[in-house]
Amino acid sequence: MSAAWIVLALAVAPATTAAEAATVRVGSKAFTESQILAEMAAQVARSTGAHVEHRAGLGGTRVLWEALVRGDLDVYPEYTGTLVKEIFAGEAISDGPALRAALARRGVAMTGSLGFEDTYAIGMRRDVAARLGLARLSDLIRHPELRLAFSHEFLERADGWPAVRARYGLSQTDARGLDHDVAYRALADGRIDATDLYSTDADILRLDLIVLQDDRHAFPEYRAVFVHRADLADRAPAALAAVRRLEGRISEEQMIAMNARARIDGVPADRVAADFLATSLNVNSELAGDALWTRLLRTTGEHLTLVIVALAAAVLVGVPLGVASARSPRAGHLLLGATGVVQTIPALALLVFMIPLAGIGATPAILALFLYGLLPIARNTHAGLTGLSPELRESAESLGLPAAARLWRIDLPLAAPSILAGVRTSAVITVGTATLGALIGAGGYGQPILAGIRLASVPLTLEGAIPAALMALAIDVGFGLLERVLLPRGLRPRSAKQRT
Repeated sequence: MSAAWIVLALAVAPATTAAEAATVRVGSKAFTESQILAEMAAQVARSTGAHVEHRAGLGGTRVLWEALVRGDLDVYPEYTGTLVKEIFAGEAISDGPALRAALARRGVAMTGSLGFEDTYAIGMRRDVAARLGLARLSDLIRHPELRLAFSHEFLERADGWPAVRARYGLSQTDARGLDHDVAYRALADGRIDATDLYSTDADILRLDLIVLQDDRHAFPEYRAVFVHRADLADRAPAALAAVRRLEGRISEEQMIAMNARARIDGVPADRVAADFLATSLNVNSELAGDALWTRLLRTTGEHLTLVIVALAAAVLVGVPLGVASARSPRAGHLLLGATGVVQTIPALALLVFMIPLAGIGATPAILALFLYGLLPIARNTHAGLTGLSPELRESAESLGLPAAARLWRIDLPLAAPSILAGVRTSAVITVGTATLGALIGAGGYGQPILAGIRLASVPLTLEGAIPAALMALAIDVGFGLLERVLLPRGLRPRSAKQRT
């Protein structure tokens, strides 16, 4: 087992150099506005000569906040209401100085307002609202039959749906969770009646939605700011000063227009940010647009790294676990049961659990994939060894072979077909599950898939989905060929034609 952890450590441990210590790492959430703002921060910081990395689309608020506190990120765009009601929900924060003091206690600081507010809201199609006579959130009390669907984060946040239900005394309890962008499409198609909005979303105008008035003030003020590590002022003062140039420079109308360019017109977020910086701050950014094949090569390399390292570690651990389980039935129940429990944890939850342990990026994704890959390998190793005929064992014992020699020369070779089948299954599962690693900055094929969902772009989604499917198919076929090469003819799995 120690060998597997060495493989993991060598493969995913970052190499720290003096040059990398000054790198400014910018993060963004998985929605358009956050990525545009993060691109602005990245580009103005880069204009000072700093080396900047933008880790885009990193899931929800907690993912980025934990990454910032850990030091995996240096800066990301946030909203004051989110900080007060979500990050510091248990603290009595009444004003800006109190918020800055709470941030400082965690080694974090924030810029001034960027100039606009992007508050939560609940919206409906205009024709539905007019038909039902709805204009305010308090009007929802009269319509418990409405089909509600909200983003998963809004459903759980202290300043989201729980706050609205409590403030307005709403009886609706069957609100569904949907991805924010998917909810917009469901609203437009009439499959749901209301969803949560961001007040600067371009889709409000595009879909002709009405924003229900928050007449009882359930939502706090959501001023857009950048939160950053306090030590960034010492490590990269020029970059931080450049980011602060954005304070007060972005109006609500400008932000809505930029969101519209990205979401409706399909302009990349980095180009939208660059155009704003050129006209508003006279900062000109050189953007190197990647061709399709360049992007495919990069995401394929990232995805293969995740799969190969995680699978190698799973083999190094899973086979010994299966051997130990076969030799001791009592230990076998415990070991196989433990690996089975890991398999029942939802992939997204396991990835989030890994962030406090390993931060964001490839490391937590590989650890999660390693844990998911254990069960098929350990179980098939156990099944292959326990399925050997007693006569073979008795013959080996009569020859006087030691237990270790019997394991290596007889048991494992005879169990090889079952073991390889387990590795093959684990490999295919790992290819598919690795796409979720993009939510925590691991890259791979999940990156274009998530971008495609966010922008409602089928080509972008297919740019990740098709290569992932092809990689899984290629690995499955490759293991089939490997079985024919490594296994003696008598031990190869027979095809249906051969059995008949």
